[in-house]
Amino acid sequence: MPGPPILQDLPEPLAERRGVRLRLLRDDVRHPELPGNKWRKLQHNLLAARAQGHDTLLTFGGAYSNHLAAVAAAGRLQGLRTIGVVRGEAASVLSPTLQQCRLDGMALHFVSREDYRRRTDEAWVQALARQLGPAYVLPEGGTNALALRGVAELVTELDAAAEPFDAFTVACGTGGTLAGLLLGLEGRRQAVGVPVLKDGAFLRDEIDALTQAAGRRYANYHLHLGAHFGGYARYSAELLAFIDAFYQRHRVVLDPVYTGKLLAGTLQLIDQGYFAAGSTVVAIHTGGLQGWAGFEQRFGARRPGG
Repeated sequence: MPGPPILQDLPEPLAERRGVRLRLLRDDVRHPELPGNKWRKLQHNLLAARAQGHDTLLTFGGAYSNHLAAVAAAGRLQGLRTIGVVRGEAASVLSPTLQQCRLDGMALHFVSREDYRRRTDEAWVQALARQLGPAYVLPEGGTNALALRGVAELVTELDAAAEPFDAFTVACGTGGTLAGLLLGLEGRRQAVGVPVLKDGAFLRDEIDALTQAAGRRYANYHLHLGAHFGGYARYSAELLAFIDAFYQRHRVVLDPVYTGKLLAGTLQLIDQGYFAAGSTVVAIHTGGLQGWAGFEQRFGARRPGG
């Protein structure tokens, strides 16, 4: 990923009243086609695929998946074939995400929702690979040991740039990005995950399993469960109003699936006094803005500034 980290101060009156310096890590703008955590998760996997002699990537996702979009773009940029195993039957009109995946050269293989539940079943995946051809297999969402290594480098980058901070906040879908941050922090400083789905407390077990696989277990993190706005990718007028107001204040576009909930949740925690006065809190903008096209297709919601 080119260049030093890009940090933007967010002069939010609420944070200023609490004595908290709020900053936004603009990982969304550091690569024109592979923004944020998706590139961080992919970079070492792409190197591994090449080292193992693969010319094809195979992965999994839904019709609006940021991960599928990133893998398709990465394949085009790196000269690799890509195959996306998509949950559910093919619709008569593909989602904007899947349309772009095809434009980027990804072959789409649709499976029933029942079969898709077997995506972590090694025997099923091997059978699929035999059917579709030899490939380097990436899990749904891209989270594996190499992905965590890429995310952990974010901490190193901030430290190398002499950008002090006391806590990270990050949106959580599967917990992979937060787990990678914990590996990078190595128990120093705090991390907060904001689950974007209802009943996200189960993610603690997922995060602990990911770090334990790397030989570590951490207690320096918290899951804030109060900013899911109805559940994963659900329509919420309140959330869209927050995203629009945030854009008017800072001229930064958030997405309604991940980063909108992240910033809303971060401000909730600041208002509750979770972070001590004098703290510097860095919220991580992980990208995901391609998802706005699908949100508009489904709900008619408009991207701020669009």
